[in-house]
Amino acid sequence: PFATGLLVLLVGHATRLQPYVDGEPKVYEATIRFGVETDTGDPTGVAVREAPLPTPARLAAVIAQLTGLIDQVPPAYSAKQVDGVRAYAAARRGEPLVLRPATVVVHQWDVRGQRGADLDVTITCAGGTYVRALARDLGALAESAAYLTALRRTRSGHFDVGQAATVDQLREGTAPVLPARAAVPGLPAEQLTDLDARRVAHGQSVPASAAGARAALVGGDGALLAIADRDGDTWRPRLVLRAP
Repeated sequence: PFATGLLVLLVGHATRLQPYVDGEPKVYEATIRFGVETDTGDPTGVAVREAPLPTPARLAAVIAQLTGLIDQVPPAYSAKQVDGVRAYAAARRGEPLVLRPATVVVHQWDVRGQRGADLDVTITCAGGTYVRALARDLGALAESAAYLTALRRTRSGHFDVGQAATVDQLREGTAPVLPARAAVPGLPAEQLTDLDARRVAHGQSVPASAAGARAALVGGDGALLAIADRDGDTWRPRLVLRAP
Protein backbone atom coordinates (compact mmCIF):
# COMPACT_ATOMS: atom_id res chain seq x y z
CA PRO A 1 0.00 0.00 0.00
CA PHE A 2 2.89 2.41 0.61
CA ALA A 3 4.47 1.90 -2.83
CA THR A 4 4.12 4.39 -5.69
CA GLY A 5 5.29 4.75 -9.25
CA LEU A 6 4.86 3.11 -12.60
CA LEU A 7 2.19 0.55 -13.44
CA VAL A 8 1.94 -0.59 -17.05
CA LEU A 9 -1.68 -1.13 -18.11
CA LEU A 10 -2.97 -2.83 -21.25
CA VAL A 11 -6.53 -2.01 -22.28
CA GLY A 12 -9.00 -3.27 -24.85
CA HIS A 13 -7.68 -5.57 -27.55
CA ALA A 14 -4.11 -4.73 -26.47
CA THR A 15 -4.54 -6.89 -23.34
CA ARG A 16 -3.73 -9.86 -25.59
CA LEU A 17 -0.19 -8.49 -25.95
CA GLN A 18 0.63 -9.18 -22.31
CA PRO A 19 2.87 -12.24 -23.01
CA TYR A 20 4.96 -10.15 -25.41
CA VAL A 21 5.48 -7.04 -23.30
CA ASP A 22 9.10 -6.77 -22.15
CA GLY A 23 9.00 -5.62 -18.54
CA GLU A 24 12.69 -6.11 -17.85
CA PRO A 25 14.49 -4.71 -16.05
CA LYS A 26 12.57 -3.12 -13.20
CA VAL A 27 14.03 0.01 -11.60
CA TYR A 28 13.03 1.11 -8.09
CA GLU A 29 13.90 4.07 -5.91
CA ALA A 30 13.83 2.96 -2.29
CA THR A 31 14.60 4.25 1.17
CA ILE A 32 15.85 1.66 3.66
CA ARG A 33 15.76 2.43 7.38
CA PHE A 34 18.20 0.58 9.62
CA GLY A 35 17.87 -0.29 13.27
CA VAL A 36 14.38 -1.82 13.10
CA GLU A 37 12.74 -4.70 11.21
CA THR A 38 8.96 -4.91 10.74
CA ASP A 39 6.83 -7.98 10.12
CA THR A 40 5.72 -6.64 6.72
CA GLY A 41 9.10 -5.22 5.69
CA ASP A 42 7.55 -1.76 5.30
CA PRO A 43 6.02 1.02 7.45
CA THR A 44 2.58 -0.62 7.53
CA GLY A 45 3.83 -3.35 9.87
CA VAL A 46 4.88 -3.58 13.48
CA ALA A 47 8.45 -3.75 14.77
CA VAL A 48 9.66 -7.28 15.44
CA ARG A 49 13.37 -6.72 15.96
CA GLU A 50 15.82 -3.93 16.77
CA ALA A 51 19.57 -3.82 16.22
CA PRO A 52 22.45 -1.32 16.01
CA LEU A 53 23.09 0.57 12.78
CA PRO A 54 25.55 -1.10 10.37
CA THR A 55 29.00 0.24 9.66
CA PRO A 56 29.58 1.72 6.17
CA ALA A 57 32.19 -0.94 5.35
CA ARG A 58 29.88 -3.77 6.32
CA LEU A 59 27.04 -2.22 4.35
CA ALA A 60 29.13 -1.96 1.19
CA ALA A 61 30.20 -5.59 1.49
CA VAL A 62 26.64 -6.82 1.94
CA ILE A 63 25.33 -4.80 -1.01
CA ALA A 64 27.89 -6.60 -3.16
CA GLN A 65 26.71 -9.89 -1.67
CA LEU A 66 23.11 -9.08 -2.64
CA THR A 67 23.99 -8.31 -6.27
CA GLY A 68 23.70 -10.77 -9.14
CA LEU A 69 21.94 -14.12 -8.98
CA ILE A 70 20.72 -14.62 -5.41
CA ASP A 71 18.27 -16.81 -3.49
CA GLN A 72 15.55 -14.77 -1.84
CA VAL A 73 12.83 -15.79 0.61
CA PRO A 74 9.67 -13.77 -0.25
CA PRO A 75 8.23 -11.55 2.49
CA ALA A 76 5.69 -13.15 4.80
CA TYR A 77 3.24 -10.47 3.63
CA SER A 78 3.36 -11.14 -0.11
CA ALA A 79 1.11 -12.58 -2.82
CA LYS A 80 3.06 -15.85 -2.95
CA GLN A 81 0.87 -18.94 -2.67
CA VAL A 82 1.35 -22.30 -0.95
CA ASP A 83 -1.35 -24.88 -1.71
CA GLY A 84 -3.61 -22.11 -2.94
CA VAL A 85 -3.21 -19.93 0.16
CA ARG A 86 -1.82 -16.40 -0.20
CA ALA A 87 1.08 -15.67 2.13
CA TYR A 88 -0.34 -12.31 3.25
CA ALA A 89 -3.71 -13.87 4.10
CA ALA A 90 -2.06 -16.51 6.27
CA ALA A 91 0.21 -13.93 7.92
CA ARG A 92 -2.76 -11.72 8.80
CA ARG A 93 -4.38 -14.71 10.51
CA GLY A 94 -1.24 -15.18 12.59
CA GLU A 95 -0.35 -18.37 10.70
CA PRO A 96 2.55 -17.35 8.41
CA LEU A 97 3.47 -19.79 5.67
CA VAL A 98 6.88 -21.38 5.22
CA LEU A 99 8.01 -19.84 1.93
CA ARG A 100 10.73 -21.38 -0.19
CA PRO A 101 13.61 -19.27 -1.49
CA ALA A 102 13.35 -18.20 -5.12
CA THR A 103 16.25 -17.35 -7.39
CA VAL A 104 16.12 -13.69 -8.45
CA VAL A 105 18.47 -11.31 -10.26
CA VAL A 106 19.61 -7.99 -8.84
CA HIS A 107 21.51 -6.15 -11.57
CA GLN A 108 22.70 -3.11 -9.67
CA TRP A 109 22.48 -1.02 -6.50
CA ASP A 110 23.13 2.73 -6.75
CA VAL A 111 23.48 4.43 -3.37
CA ARG A 112 22.08 7.96 -3.72
CA GLY A 113 22.81 9.05 -0.18
CA GLN A 114 22.53 8.31 3.53
CA ARG A 115 20.69 10.39 6.13
CA GLY A 116 21.26 9.02 9.60
CA ALA A 117 19.53 5.64 9.72
CA ASP A 118 18.05 6.03 6.22
CA LEU A 119 19.76 4.84 3.04
CA ASP A 120 18.45 6.05 -0.34
CA VAL A 121 19.14 3.59 -3.16
CA THR A 122 18.15 2.88 -6.74
CA ILE A 123 17.82 -0.84 -7.44
CA THR A 124 17.75 -2.36 -10.90
CA CYS A 125 16.49 -5.93 -10.87
CA ALA A 126 14.58 -8.61 -12.72
CA GLY A 127 10.91 -9.33 -12.25
CA GLY A 128 9.97 -11.40 -9.22
CA THR A 129 12.43 -9.60 -6.95
CA TYR A 130 10.98 -8.27 -3.69
CA VAL A 131 12.68 -5.02 -2.73
CA ARG A 132 11.21 -5.39 0.78
CA ALA A 133 13.07 -8.68 1.08
CA LEU A 134 16.27 -7.03 -0.15
CA ALA A 135 15.95 -4.44 2.61
CA ARG A 136 15.26 -7.13 5.20
CA ASP A 137 18.24 -9.23 4.10
CA LEU A 138 20.51 -6.20 3.83
CA GLY A 139 19.83 -5.39 7.45
CA ALA A 140 20.27 -8.96 8.68
CA LEU A 141 23.47 -9.63 6.74
CA ALA A 142 24.91 -6.29 7.86
CA GLU A 143 24.35 -7.39 11.49
CA SER A 144 21.59 -4.85 11.87
CA ALA A 145 17.85 -4.72 11.06
CA ALA A 146 16.05 -2.87 8.30
CA TYR A 147 12.77 -2.19 6.53
CA LEU A 148 11.58 -0.05 3.61
CA THR A 149 10.12 3.37 4.36
CA ALA A 150 9.59 4.32 0.69
CA LEU A 151 9.37 2.44 -2.60
CA ARG A 152 8.77 3.86 -6.06
CA ARG A 153 8.99 1.99 -9.36
CA THR A 154 10.43 4.33 -11.97
CA ARG A 155 10.95 1.98 -14.88
CA SER A 156 9.68 -1.30 -16.31
CA GLY A 157 11.40 -2.38 -19.50
CA HIS A 158 10.99 0.40 -22.07
CA PHE A 159 8.45 2.26 -19.96
CA ASP A 160 9.41 5.19 -17.71
CA VAL A 161 7.33 6.81 -14.98
CA GLY A 162 8.10 10.21 -16.47
CA GLN A 163 5.90 9.31 -19.43
CA ALA A 164 3.05 7.89 -17.36
CA ALA A 165 -0.43 9.28 -16.89
CA THR A 166 -1.55 10.17 -13.38
CA VAL A 167 -4.21 8.41 -11.33
CA ASP A 168 -6.31 11.58 -11.52
CA GLN A 169 -6.16 11.47 -15.32
CA LEU A 170 -7.35 7.86 -15.24
CA ARG A 171 -10.26 8.78 -12.96
CA GLU A 172 -11.20 11.75 -15.15
CA GLY A 173 -10.93 9.72 -18.36
CA THR A 174 -8.32 12.09 -19.77
CA ALA A 175 -5.32 9.74 -19.67
CA PRO A 176 -3.69 9.41 -23.09
CA VAL A 177 -3.72 5.87 -24.50
CA LEU A 178 -0.71 4.78 -26.51
CA PRO A 179 -1.17 2.72 -29.68
CA ALA A 180 -0.78 -1.04 -29.33
CA ARG A 181 2.57 -0.88 -31.17
CA ALA A 182 4.01 1.02 -28.20
CA ALA A 183 3.60 -2.09 -26.04
CA VAL A 184 6.28 -3.97 -28.02
CA PRO A 185 8.81 -1.32 -29.08
CA GLY A 186 11.67 -3.80 -28.99
CA LEU A 187 10.28 -5.94 -31.81
CA PRO A 188 11.42 -5.12 -35.35
CA ALA A 189 8.59 -3.92 -37.58
CA GLU A 190 7.57 -5.53 -40.86
CA GLN A 191 5.32 -3.22 -42.85
CA LEU A 192 2.78 -5.17 -44.85
CA THR A 193 1.14 -4.50 -48.15
CA ASP A 194 -2.64 -4.40 -48.17
CA LEU A 195 -2.71 -7.91 -49.66
CA ASP A 196 -0.34 -9.33 -47.02
CA ALA A 197 -2.27 -7.57 -44.28
CA ARG A 198 -5.43 -9.37 -45.38
CA ARG A 199 -3.56 -12.67 -45.47
CA VAL A 200 -2.26 -12.13 -41.94
CA ALA A 201 -5.80 -11.33 -40.75
CA HIS A 202 -6.70 -14.87 -41.82
CA GLY A 203 -3.65 -16.38 -40.09
CA GLN A 204 -1.66 -16.94 -43.25
CA SER A 205 2.12 -16.57 -43.48
CA VAL A 206 3.69 -13.67 -45.38
CA PRO A 207 7.19 -12.97 -46.74
CA ALA A 208 9.78 -11.80 -44.20
CA SER A 209 12.32 -9.07 -44.89
CA ALA A 210 12.96 -7.68 -41.39
CA ALA A 211 15.68 -9.32 -39.31
CA GLY A 212 15.02 -11.30 -36.15
CA ALA A 213 13.13 -14.33 -34.92
CA ARG A 214 9.96 -12.38 -34.06
CA ALA A 215 8.44 -9.23 -35.50
CA ALA A 216 5.59 -6.77 -35.18
CA LEU A 217 3.56 -6.84 -38.38
CA VAL A 218 2.17 -3.37 -39.08
CA GLY A 219 -0.14 -1.87 -41.63
CA GLY A 220 0.52 1.06 -43.92
CA ASP A 221 -0.50 3.47 -41.15
CA GLY A 222 1.94 1.87 -38.71
CA ALA A 223 -0.81 0.26 -36.63
CA LEU A 224 0.05 -3.12 -35.12
CA LEU A 225 -1.77 -5.95 -36.88
CA ALA A 226 -0.05 -9.05 -35.51
CA ILE A 227 2.91 -10.59 -33.71
CA ALA A 228 4.66 -13.19 -35.86
CA ASP A 229 7.50 -15.69 -35.58
CA ARG A 230 9.98 -16.39 -38.33
CA ASP A 231 9.49 -19.61 -40.25
CA GLY A 232 12.32 -19.74 -42.78
CA ASP A 233 11.85 -16.75 -45.05
CA THR A 234 8.27 -16.06 -43.95
CA TRP A 235 6.47 -14.67 -40.92
CA ARG A 236 3.98 -17.03 -39.31
CA PRO A 237 1.33 -15.07 -37.36
CA ARG A 238 1.31 -16.00 -33.70
CA LEU A 239 -1.17 -13.42 -32.48
CA VAL A 240 -3.48 -11.55 -34.83
CA LEU A 241 -4.50 -8.37 -33.10
CA ARG A 242 -6.95 -6.95 -35.59
CA ALA A 243 -7.91 -6.93 -39.24
CA PRO A 244 -6.40 -4.20 -41.46
